[in-house]
Amino acid sequence: MAMSGGKDDGSPMMEMNTTPLIDVMLVLLIMFIITIPVATHSVDIDLPQPNPNPPPIDQIDPIKNKIVLSPEGQILWNGDAIDSGELVRNLEATKAIAPEPELQFEPDALASYDLSARVLQIIKASGVTKFGFVGNEKYRSFGK
Repeated sequence: MAMSGGKDDGSPMMEMNTTPLIDVMLVLLIMFIITIPVATHSVDIDLPQPNPNPPPIDQIDPIKNKIVLSPEGQILWNGDAIDSGELVRNLEATKAIAPEPELQFEPDALASYDLSARVLQIIKASGVTKFGFVGNEKYRSFGK
């Protein structure tokens, strides 16, 4: 009796069996899909390393500048609305102050992600060394 449509005269089959090759290709395809890293969109920020010997309380810089991003797309510098050009000028001016004031960044929960990314890029490009995210404790149970 002939198998897979071959002749029953005893002559060898001339067709190649491609089923094992297809199986190997499917396994390789699945392996490649599993090993591809998940694409994430992130803004890399080099945060400063913590100081193991913090200065005494009386020497800590009391000046702090705060950037708040509003849901309406405004950039607020210490409560005053500014544009991105003025933000660059303010950052350059604060770098000239000794000691450099701390810059606090607090985007609103409904603020634009695009605006947040652009402001963070401006901050990173300015070379500010004292930078921190504030207000994150408000969002601990935001998604629950």
